[in-house]
Amino acid sequence: MATQQLATTNGNFRIDLQGPEGAPVLVFSNSLGTTLEMWDAQARTFSKQYRVLRYDTRGHGASIANAGPYQFAQLGGDVLSILDSLGIEQAHFCGISMGGLTGLWLGVHAGQRLRSITVANSAAKIGAEAAWRERAAMVRANGSAAMQTLAESSPSRWFTDSFIASQPQVVQTAQAWIASIPPEGYASCCEALATEDLRAAISSIQTPTLLIGGSADPVTTVADAQAMQAAIAGAELATVPASHLSNLEAPQAFDLALGSFLQKH
Repeated sequence: MATQQLATTNGNFRIDLQGPEGAPVLVFSNSLGTTLEMWDAQARTFSKQYRVLRYDTRGHGASIANAGPYQFAQLGGDVLSILDSLGIEQAHFCGISMGGLTGLWLGVHAGQRLRSITVANSAAKIGAEAAWRERAAMVRANGSAAMQTLAESSPSRWFTDSFIASQPQVVQTAQAWIASIPPEGYASCCEALATEDLRAAISSIQTPTLLIGGSADPVTTVADAQAMQAAIAGAELATVPASHLSNLEAPQAFDLALGSFLQKH
């Protein structure tokens, strides 16, 4: 099954489903300002053994971008709605940054639907509420021009200087993703990030959990991953040599950590 639009009870979502029918399902959830294409390399690798399901998060790519603000109950509910629409009872889940926080929400509120959770370059509380609200207001006020400004500044948040210098094509592709995001969808996701705080709740997660931290990530640090590991019983932690979008900057190390973890569960 190639990339398609899927109508669910929560709206229309762009999804991509590939890999052997009947294989365990592995869901990938994108970060703020990206699309499901950020997982292209992982889809090629993991679709050999898993039924890989990717989707554009609400407000991103070609998925529904209704007026916000959004909440993580909505973003997590979207995942459950997609699974329900496809007749999938349980799945492994891997999310990065905003997608990682979606995974934590699912672990707290719908853990019975997940075989495992991988939370990459994320935290139980990402950033400061005031900063997210300021960014949302800026994007709403300036529209597509604001998205272009964010695209120009994103490499320093997403990648190390050495990667920016050595892999300009990957960086430019990532910049194009954020420039194309609907401003209302982006702003509404910023508002979801402003309000969500799962620091007190994640200790209830009983689903096997892997935390992946980027050794050079200035946004969600290894210390954030260590704090989650301390709160979630049995959680594993892997550190990869990358900044914030570690699956793009260090795909081999990322895939090795994820693959080893999935094989256990």
